Amino acid sequence: MATRRAKRASTRTSTDGRRSKKRSTRRYFEAASKKVGRALHEAKKGSLRSGRSKKKVTSRKQAIAIGLSEARRRGAKVPARKRSK
Repeated sequence: MATRRAKRASTRTSTDGRRSKKRSTRRYFEAASKKVGRALHEAKKGSLRSGRSKKKVTSRKQAIAIGLSEARRRGAKVPARKRSK
């Protein structure tokens, strides 16, 4: 009986009644996603610069990292960075 409950908890019903799997990607708060979106837009336009060297950001991952760090500085609720061992 307990396994049946656990199985139900891992799926959820969408608005149209179909079952969908639980989301596995990270969900950030709206303030953080706005910062990341702005950083990605600037990177695509070519105006996003990085750090003290002010070199142009070319990688998508780097643009996301810059957006998240700006959101952290502004006090948005964002999970902490992964630390190296």
